[in-house]
Amino acid sequence: MKYLITGGGTGGHIYPALAIASEIKRINDDADILYVGTKDGLESKLVPKEGYTFKTIRVKGMPRKLNKSSLIAFRELLYGLSDAKRIIKEYKPDIVIGTGGYVSGPLVLMAKILKIPTLIHEQNALPGITNRILSRYVDKVAITFDEAIKYFKYPEKVVNTGNPIRYEFLQVDKATAYNLLDINPNETFIFSFGGSGGQKKLNESMYEIIKYYNSKNKMELQLIHVTGTRFYDDFINKLNKDGIVLKPYIRVLPYFYDMPEVLNIADIVITSAGAITLAEISAVGVASILVPKAYTAENHQEYNARTFENNGASLMILEKDLNYVKLKDSIEELINDRVRLNKMAINSKKMGKTNASKLIVAEINKLI
Repeated sequence: MKYLITGGGTGGHIYPALAIASEIKRINDDADILYVGTKDGLESKLVPKEGYTFKTIRVKGMPRKLNKSSLIAFRELLYGLSDAKRIIKEYKPDIVIGTGGYVSGPLVLMAKILKIPTLIHEQNALPGITNRILSRYVDKVAITFDEAIKYFKYPEKVVNTGNPIRYEFLQVDKATAYNLLDINPNETFIFSFGGSGGQKKLNESMYEIIKYYNSKNKMELQLIHVTGTRFYDDFINKLNKDGIVLKPYIRVLPYFYDMPEVLNIADIVITSAGAITLAEISAVGVASILVPKAYTAENHQEYNARTFENNGASLMILEKDLNYVKLKDSIEELINDRVRLNKMAINSKKMGKTNASKLIVAEINKLI
């Protein structure tokens, strides 16, 4: 069987696509997989590293307001449709799978024109504009949140599969993780990060949180804060300027690689509300304080965060309301009420779908 997978622009579109590809290969080692993206997108770096054949098309995102850029984007869309038609006719896929981002538009649409089965996956509670358009034409729409159903014209096409994550998150031995990360399992452990790129507003509040807990005469909690690479130097320089020497149980890092381990042993995760992050924290079952990024497309992170808050899995603080006092009060509200904290972790786990990849591939196989 031949599978054409497309999705790009951000990790939120790419990582689910790679998880789907991995599950296809797991159950069918002879599967032929082609990933199509753009030459300048993040997918052009991530996909080849995973060993998949990678091809590109020409396409740009359409501006929300009509201007000169709209004409350029429309021209690129025509190029993209032409490229998509050529690739599909040459490759002859049995199915085309799109995970969002404007690159998936021409390929999924052309597949439908050429009468090839199509499936799209939507990661967010508020669907992206590309998937909302494509949903009218595709054979199946896989979603992560039930709240997304109302945005699609044909709900009978929609199935909630969850958001696929890496298997590593489900295979962590907690004792090994505590040892690897040098975390005391008998003390509260908080992990904070503003998504893969960091979050300026969260960093500002976390700086004051770190100052507060670092000034204590005894350890009240263990904390790892990830600033994001682009914010790290400024964060450390500010600590040095203020004469703050971090105690061993408080760490500040630019980036963090052992995500499966750290999420599995955290008592509280403080983070933004990207779809991949939420899929990972709900898969392992951890309570969270969510600070959705206000500048994401159509403010979709707030919709994601509200879903977790409404299900009792998270506390949400909007960026415009975020400050040191509000964040500190939220942290202490949770660490001083272990019953509530444990209930939030249970509710988080209930929201997680650890078999999302399997469910999506099952839908793909039905269409084929």
